[in-house]
Amino acid sequence: MIEEWFLCVALITPDLVMNSAKAVYSNFDIINEVGQLRDASNKTHNADLKLFLEVELGPDRIPIPPPNKTKEDILLFFKLYDPMKAELRYIGRLFVKSSAKPIEILIHLNEMAGFAPEEAIELYEEIKFEPLVRCERLDKRTSFRFNQIEDGDIICFQKSPSHESEEQCRYPDVPSFLEYVHNRQMVRFRSLEQPKDEDFSLELSKIDTYDDVVERVAHHLGVNDPSKIRLTSHNCYSQQPKPHFIKYRGVAHLLDMLIHYNQVAVTSVERIVIPDTSDILYYEVLDIPLPELQCLKTLKVAFHHATKDEVVLHTLRLPRHNTVGDVLNELRTKAELSHPDAELRLLEIFYHKVYKIFSLSDTIENINDQYWTLRAEEVPEEEKNLGPLDRLIHVFHFTKETGQNQLQVQNFGEPFFLVIREGETLAEVKVRIQKKLQVPDEEFSKWMFAFMSMGRPEYLQDSDVVSNRFQRRGIHGAWEQYLGLEHTDTAPKRAYAVNQNRFTFEKPVKIYN
Repeated sequence: MIEEWFLCVALITPDLVMNSAKAVYSNFDIINEVGQLRDASNKTHNADLKLFLEVELGPDRIPIPPPNKTKEDILLFFKLYDPMKAELRYIGRLFVKSSAKPIEILIHLNEMAGFAPEEAIELYEEIKFEPLVRCERLDKRTSFRFNQIEDGDIICFQKSPSHESEEQCRYPDVPSFLEYVHNRQMVRFRSLEQPKDEDFSLELSKIDTYDDVVERVAHHLGVNDPSKIRLTSHNCYSQQPKPHFIKYRGVAHLLDMLIHYNQVAVTSVERIVIPDTSDILYYEVLDIPLPELQCLKTLKVAFHHATKDEVVLHTLRLPRHNTVGDVLNELRTKAELSHPDAELRLLEIFYHKVYKIFSLSDTIENINDQYWTLRAEEVPEEEKNLGPLDRLIHVFHFTKETGQNQLQVQNFGEPFFLVIREGETLAEVKVRIQKKLQVPDEEFSKWMFAFMSMGRPEYLQDSDVVSNRFQRRGIHGAWEQYLGLEHTDTAPKRAYAVNQNRFTFEKPVKIYN
């Protein structure tokens, strides 16, 4: 039966970094103190209290009571660092006098470590590990009290580094190793083209610079020029890439790439900023260096052929000060036109509606193709020669859905423009729409037509004069009024190459970069 025993209190990390080992308790006061320690630990560390119980055995394997501890005695924990293995491990504890000097226990420490008695060693006090590492060298010739060493402190020691070992070892001393452990970060990398698939992982440091990170990624991928690596951060809420990539040297360190937002915790003493981080980054391998690419504006433009039933996606790169006219001129060199002199226009499509027709003089600097689809098309001849009473209207496809006890209109498919003549009835307009869309008679007979204003359908009869409903002359910004084609959406959906979660085309898609 053990009559006396003692309990050393320590919070232990997975790396055997014991922090705040500050008290030694006997069985007489442990009952009253442990509950208080647990509550204090939960408040401070938001983690379970872990206790380190040590029972020393004698030669006959019978427990030995601890020495009588005086106020002059302090209990120290010791860890040994091996720079060649980059390994720090706990090797034991000692009671020492606070008035004693570290130099007086060097032989004992060498014996604990298995070193020669006269081996030169360096001692460090591990003061704290969070939120920042603090580890300071001990003066071996001054007392523990003068070094401010207290009960339960942690002393790390190692062989005195030589010049050769400092060159050979990545972490030649205890402070540099603790900084490495504190900042090391496993990062999972995914290709931006396949954002759901794990590709590879790298062990990096949170304090690695932007250049450090892209160099490691380039080396892993076998890319000779790290400046051709472009990274994108992870959105912890949507579990998708963030919409904007990380600019060339746009952040200082890896931690800046991984932070999603800063959470502020308020205590009775201070406000603590706790970064909410991810461990995922997305990468791209570019065909030109990122600094050069950032001077250009990259646009994904979907070109709709005038006669062919297909959509061709083009990636265009132009200087940021260029205009929409420059974009369309560049597109002429890539797209297949119905005739060389075809007039082109650029549209902004969102949720299957035409929201904007760009002017040729608009600059491309602020055009956003991340959320909006950019569509280029030839201007039909009939739209170029409008009569004084003709109207050019928006035509959108839609279905009706019932949600939250109210009728909701959902648009789909490809929107388009249509010229309507003065006095033209819906029956006449329907003939031209069926021909334009090449819809079979049986299916087209099920379609319904409505004048849509602010999302409310007003159904039309074949005898209704369509132009009477559309009194506005222009189509710029007139998307809130349109001719709605109500029918079932039967076309197969095709993922849009820029962002597969945002856009769909119903025509065959070809992609050219």
